[in-house]
Amino acid sequence: MKKKVVVVGNGMVGYKFCEKLVSKGGNEQFDIIVFGEEPRPAYDRVHLSAYFGEKTIAELTMAPLEWYSENQIQLYLSDPVTNIDRKKKIINTHQGISLNYDYLILATGSAPFVPPIPGVEKDGVFVYRTIEDLDMMKSHAAKSKIGAVIGGGLLGLEAAKALLDLGITDAHVIEFAPRLMPKQIDQAGSDILKSKLNALGIKIHCNKNTQEISGEDSIEKMVFADGETLKVDMLVISAGIKPRDELAKIAGLEVGSRGGILVNNKLQTSDESIFAIGECALHEHMIYGLVAPGYEMADIVASELMGNATKEFTGFDMSTKLKLIGVDVASFGNAFAEEPDCQTIIYENKTKGVYKRINISNDNKYLLGGILVGDAEQYNMLLQTVNNKLPIPADAEDLILGSRGGESGGESGVMSLPDEALICSCEAITKGQICHEVIENGNDTVDALKKSTKACTGCGGCTPMVKDLIQGILKSQGKVVRNVLCEHFDHTRQELLSLVKIKNLKTYDDVLEDLGHGDGCEICKPAVASILASLWNENVLEKGRLTAQDSNDRFLANIQRGGTYSVVPRIPGGEITPEKLIAIGEVAQKYGLYTKITGGQRIDMFGAHVGDLPAIWEELIAAGFESGQAYGKSLRTVKSCVGTTWCRFGVQDAVSFAIEVENRYKGLRSPHKLKSAVSGCIRECAEAQSKDFGIIATEKGWNLYVCGNGGSKPRHAELLATDVSSEMCLKLIDRFLMFYIKTAEPLQRTAPWLDKMEGGLAYLKSVVIDDSLGLNAQFEADMDALVDSYKCEWKEAVETPEIRKRFVHFVNAPEEKDPTVKFEPLREQIKAEDWNAVLK
Repeated sequence: MKKKVVVVGNGMVGYKFCEKLVSKGGNEQFDIIVFGEEPRPAYDRVHLSAYFGEKTIAELTMAPLEWYSENQIQLYLSDPVTNIDRKKKIINTHQGISLNYDYLILATGSAPFVPPIPGVEKDGVFVYRTIEDLDMMKSHAAKSKIGAVIGGGLLGLEAAKALLDLGITDAHVIEFAPRLMPKQIDQAGSDILKSKLNALGIKIHCNKNTQEISGEDSIEKMVFADGETLKVDMLVISAGIKPRDELAKIAGLEVGSRGGILVNNKLQTSDESIFAIGECALHEHMIYGLVAPGYEMADIVASELMGNATKEFTGFDMSTKLKLIGVDVASFGNAFAEEPDCQTIIYENKTKGVYKRINISNDNKYLLGGILVGDAEQYNMLLQTVNNKLPIPADAEDLILGSRGGESGGESGVMSLPDEALICSCEAITKGQICHEVIENGNDTVDALKKSTKACTGCGGCTPMVKDLIQGILKSQGKVVRNVLCEHFDHTRQELLSLVKIKNLKTYDDVLEDLGHGDGCEICKPAVASILASLWNENVLEKGRLTAQDSNDRFLANIQRGGTYSVVPRIPGGEITPEKLIAIGEVAQKYGLYTKITGGQRIDMFGAHVGDLPAIWEELIAAGFESGQAYGKSLRTVKSCVGTTWCRFGVQDAVSFAIEVENRYKGLRSPHKLKSAVSGCIRECAEAQSKDFGIIATEKGWNLYVCGNGGSKPRHAELLATDVSSEMCLKLIDRFLMFYIKTAEPLQRTAPWLDKMEGGLAYLKSVVIDDSLGLNAQFEADMDALVDSYKCEWKEAVETPEIRKRFVHFVNAPEEKDPTVKFEPLREQIKAEDWNAVLK
């Protein structure tokens, strides 16, 4: 007769235990019975915010009901266990079921911690935990304008994203601590994260203690301990979790003084027949609030019951990488180590919103830990470097800055890891296991590995490293590697571009229906949007293209601090007439905008309300200006010196040629932004050798340089051609840009594109100069077609009522401006106030 295993709780960890037990043959040895208090089977809480628009309940569900029956698991929903008789080994449920057990698995998870704030029971106050919570939030958000979240940790920032997804444009995060995510990042990292969130329209208030939630029956205002208040009509509390240990307490199991069911290294409670896993378990004074340690616990208990346990639970690495509202945040190893116990290297770029910190052992041999905000591309290899005690470069800063000629990590980095290196922490999958699956079993795609090992199915953070590992293995076997766009398209970006062109597809939905599957994701939507724009040069806001765009493209403007927008008209070559200067001055004065000369020889205007953008652009267009495309993955500027127009050292007319170049390529959409420059002599005042394509005058014509860039990883451009005429220079640029557009990866700038090109500059020259592929005539024709079809996006937006009406802050009150936008004086102009300053 089979023994009975009863699982109390059907969340992610409870489900994972069942899956692990079944995979080990447990359904043949045990009767498995599961009780869940929610009305539906387990679903993915890690990606819960995707319920607001990206995914359905069915897509979030870990496994359908059929899975339980197919695996002989008896599942009871909406029926929580209410009592445990440990002496008789019997559980009782809310619905009156009484059932004996041989082993009991407590996977009761956690509940939201709700601070005892007066008024917390008012209508409009929510917790962020279940699908039902989200459904209630959806309903209330339809009649709300101002939303706030109490809690600036992981869950709190996810809840803030939920507010944005619900259409709450005036969103606030209230954090008691002096910084965001205090358990993961330091103050400097928090400041960068705060600025990134501010740019997205989320106001951050740290060091705030909520004393009261006031209003009649519904929430109207939050009152803080410092006397300040915040008007709000919707509040989400996400201030942490508390373990669900009430059932254990009733049963007389040992619990911690601050909650949590005490367990040993086998995850046994004080009753050896009862195990606790996930967020309800307290191991060595630690509650683990991430999914990966819960999955590890589930696997250990399943092995223990099957009698083949090979390991115990001795703690878990809490390193983590997340994308919070589109912002990368990661911490790993000993993130907070301080001198003199270590050496700390910090890179900070406030303009780009990037912060990187690594802690190095004092003997310069080992990486101890670190923090990444704004750019966490190197996270996986940095984590592996810590966990496997890998040697670090002589110049340790190369770990975060990269070295000339290539990035640290990638395929070569992951291939150098030992076989026991843990690649997928959620499912405890090692490099050796993945290599075995790829080499021995032929599972050489991410989708195949998901099915065979469950790698990449948890938080998804290991996916880039798994892809690199697959590619490294296949290359070592001499096989061709196809780097498909994402799980929704079985094509590379290059293949997709060609197919979209052949099939004449014009919208994202058309591309997905014809060439993809599923609903799409944050990877393929902007990539396909970029392909469509590069091919057809049609307005990005028309014909169903809006939903696939990045946030800045949706408003044809960069979203700036304080919830305002920037206005950047194109000024080709930096040349501007007095009349146009006056026009810019009059517009800036009329709409109260801050003005600044940029490094790209343009004039930026900051502080515009979204509702004013069409009117501002209407006046600028009337004065002869066009969109400067500062918001797009497209040509930004062609910088120039004055050349022979004024300079006594100039040998060519740099201004005229810069204007010709900019007017030719303006509006050109590409995988990443493009910058250019024209210098009138070798003195290089326009800094052409730091651009994606730069032109330097010679006595005989022009030298053309390509694939340089500034930014966080500056790289000099390389010489492509010398002493060419203006006409030939443009032909070479046409070919170069079209080759780049057709072959680059999504969001890949020209410098890394060339670095990863097999054959490098020599091959690039063979293509665009020697026509080794026989495509130059096609490249030139394609560029001519794009140039001929150019239209100013803002002119179309101003003149098209359907597009113009999108530029409002309140849909139901289009004339009203954002009341939270405030300004303060700055050197005879104004700037947007920091969000902390607008609390009332």
